[in-house]
Amino acid sequence: MSTAIKRISYFSLVLFASLALMANAALGKNLSTDDPWESTNRAIFKFNDSLDRHVLRPVAKGYDAVLPSPIKTGISNFFNNIGDIRNTLNATFQLKGVNALTSLTRFAINTTVGLFGLFDVASAMGVQSKYEDFGMTLAAWGVPSGPYVMMPFLGPSTVRGGFGRFPDAYLSPYYVINENTVRWTALGLRVVNTRANLLRADDLIIGDRYSFIRDAYLQNRQYLITGKPPEDDF
Repeated sequence: MSTAIKRISYFSLVLFASLALMANAALGKNLSTDDPWESTNRAIFKFNDSLDRHVLRPVAKGYDAVLPSPIKTGISNFFNNIGDIRNTLNATFQLKGVNALTSLTRFAINTTVGLFGLFDVASAMGVQSKYEDFGMTLAAWGVPSGPYVMMPFLGPSTVRGGFGRFPDAYLSPYYVINENTVRWTALGLRVVNTRANLLRADDLIIGDRYSFIRDAYLQNRQYLITGKPPEDDF
């Protein structure tokens, strides 16, 4: 990782740690759905939304139109397979032995039999993905959520979830790649592929886009962390 990237990551880590301490001191432990920074969040959302409309979405639509479905599926499988490394480590941190073993088994099967994850052989065998991230690990350790935060470029989060992104990033194999061109190409392809997979979800957004995305994100995180569907689900 270049010196500039390390400095940015360190600054961001300190920033989110400071936000977490401020939020906990100001609002206490029950902080799951508060949006006290809504005016700032909306300004950042407007920037992100403009970037998406004018750059990312058109690129994703071109990607979706040009590439055949089997290739797009293979690319999605490849990145999902890399995600099983994160799933394994965070399930281990949470002492979820079954989930950790499941994710490790998936990674082993798909990396070998599935040709480096291009084919999701594990799912066909009944070994289903168990999503975990460091934000969920922090929740398991009793760290409060903190207020909702709209992060520039990265999208919706909470203070806890934003803080959790950094360990996940450092655990990612992308940062082991010494060649900058290869690393950024891989990260760019992952972003475009993810956005292409969400194109059909755009039509589901109704009313105020900011509120809809915020509520959908928070309810999804609640489900991931607790395993219980929200009462007013999307």
